[in-house]
Amino acid sequence: MLCRSQCGACCTAPSISSPIPGMPQGKPANTPCVQLDETLRCKLFGSPLRPAVCAGLQPSAEMCGATRDEAMIYLLNLEADTAP
Repeated sequence: MLCRSQCGACCTAPSISSPIPGMPQGKPANTPCVQLDETLRCKLFGSPLRPAVCAGLQPSAEMCGATRDEAMIYLLNLEADTAP
């Protein structure tokens, strides 16, 4: 599955505990990553600077749903379900 244009839900909804260039402490949930460009695409895609957790997250029909809103709901629920 390919990423939906103008989405960026997977770069916004989940928290990331590892450092990201421009976000040395990682990022909290429901916060856009500073590496999202104006079209909501990752500026680090394919770069060794991209966190492993980001590279490991692959789009799927279940996660992405039919819209960005559905993807955000799914990912925010997943975030809540896996919070310490």
